[in-house]
Amino acid sequence: MAKLSVNINKVALLRNSRGRDYPSVVAFAARCLDLGAEGITLHPRPDQRHARYSDITTLKELCDAKGAELNVEGYPTEEFLAAVFAARPTQCTLVPDQPGQLTSDHGWQIATHETMLRKAVEQLVERGIRVSLFMDFESGEMGAAKAIGAERVELYTEPYAAAHGSVAGEAVLAGFARAAFRAQDAGLGVNAGHDLNLGNLKNFLTIPSILEVSIGHALIVECLEEGLPAVMAHYLRILGR
Repeated sequence: MAKLSVNINKVALLRNSRGRDYPSVVAFAARCLDLGAEGITLHPRPDQRHARYSDITTLKELCDAKGAELNVEGYPTEEFLAAVFAARPTQCTLVPDQPGQLTSDHGWQIATHETMLRKAVEQLVERGIRVSLFMDFESGEMGAAKAIGAERVELYTEPYAAAHGSVAGEAVLAGFARAAFRAQDAGLGVNAGHDLNLGNLKNFLTIPSILEVSIGHALIVECLEEGLPAVMAHYLRILGR
């Protein structure tokens, strides 16, 4: 049964726009956990325009107190890795973002970045941090992800979300199912995230053995429309709670 990890970046963006701790990302994350989420995700970028490196520590303390998982996403710069090493979240998802990138839009090409990735993965694993790699569903490198020490992959699901409800939708979903099987066959756990929402999540979860879905932007928009308790209840029903 897939777990829900709520990405709090958009809450951090609202906080930063006013220059004070309101809305509080810790308070929002705590409410999500109290309402049934099993984890919190944040993705600090080099310019820290939303999530900040300092948020990693405070959210790790919250998640430890609540018995929940913290997933920290990002490109493995020295500054990012130092912040992750210090806090030791449950999971670190390495994402191939470039500085200034608006949002994640592709997965790793492991062969191109193998030396850097192998070093980062080894350092994270040495500190007891589970490593996931952000991957395209069409990637043929699931075995390579396992070979450099990753325990999971996160399938980049924007192509699924874009095709959902269209003529191509079922074919794209089938492609994601094949990607999940390739990863699982290589000995990897499978997470998923990017543009999943209340309208398309249920269909995606027909793919067996998805371990975790990370949802942020859509969940925040849905909360503006319906309110946090109602939206969390919707997601947990879809996830079988």
